[in-house]
Amino acid sequence: MIHKNVVTDFCQKECTPAIDPSAYIHPLSAVIGNVSVGKRVMVSPFASIRGDEGQPICVADEANVQDGVILHALETEHNGHAIDANLVEVQGKKYSVYVGKRVSLAHQVQIHGPASVGDDSFVGMQSLVFKAHVGSGCVIEPGCIVMGVRVADGRIVPAGTVLKKQEDADKLPVITGDYPLKDLNKDVVHVNTSLADGYNKITL
Repeated sequence: MIHKNVVTDFCQKECTPAIDPSAYIHPLSAVIGNVSVGKRVMVSPFASIRGDEGQPICVADEANVQDGVILHALETEHNGHAIDANLVEVQGKKYSVYVGKRVSLAHQVQIHGPASVGDDSFVGMQSLVFKAHVGSGCVIEPGCIVMGVRVADGRIVPAGTVLKKQEDADKLPVITGDYPLKDLNKDVVHVNTSLADGYNKITL
């Protein structure tokens, strides 16, 4: 389902999602309001991308939003005035949620803005990112909570970690050549861009 948001005191402009023709949005998912979806993005069944409270939301090229993923955010305006504390800045533009290029959001992940995930990062199943920035080339293993911190590029968040202090985020291990999951995201991106391409061919 793809449709406009309603107009409220915290979202005073009606927006229709901007979706690249090469992206695939499964009919059992929801993309609502001020959302942009880039090239070859795969949005799987029961995913929800809601740009009707915090907005805008960006899902950049070749990212994947897997089954049951939720992208949502705290309100980013009130009566037409921006709430800067609930926005993140990426490359000079402000977003409620920004998901970078070739990012994988695995099953039942929640990215709740203000939040951003840098290019080529993998966020594992049932993890939560809230009021946080995850750098590029990171692996968040399954079942993590990342809240109120900045995770530097190329770091691992071990499975089940509850990460709420910046000092702990600064001590996260760096991805090295012997890390077993170092190539996981490349494989996941390949699978999901191929799925987007394939489903678009059969639904034309």
